[in-house]
Amino acid sequence: MYHAQQTTAPRNDASLEASDDYDDLGDASRYCPTELLGTFTLLMAGQGRRVSSDMMLSDREYAMWQLARAHSMADDQLRSIAVRLFSCFDDPRGWGASLQA
Repeated sequence: MYHAQQTTAPRNDASLEASDDYDDLGDASRYCPTELLGTFTLLMAGQGRRVSSDMMLSDREYAMWQLARAHSMADDQLRSIAVRLFSCFDDPRGWGASLQA
């Protein structure tokens, strides 16, 4: 025969919103447009430079290095995209915050 056990664990009436537990993260609305990142990696490949999109999104130092490399190349379209992507990675506190969630 099955007997239901009643638990006496204390009830936690705290908010279910996980965000209640965190301080202001600053501008968490920053994101990296994946289409722009894809164009960047293809243009870099056209210059003979392999770039990992995953590494760009997970390692800020790697991303900044690749953007600096692109900016030094003689391809105006690549340089323009590197400048636009730089704004996604320029804040060491908030870079990719929306992607890390």
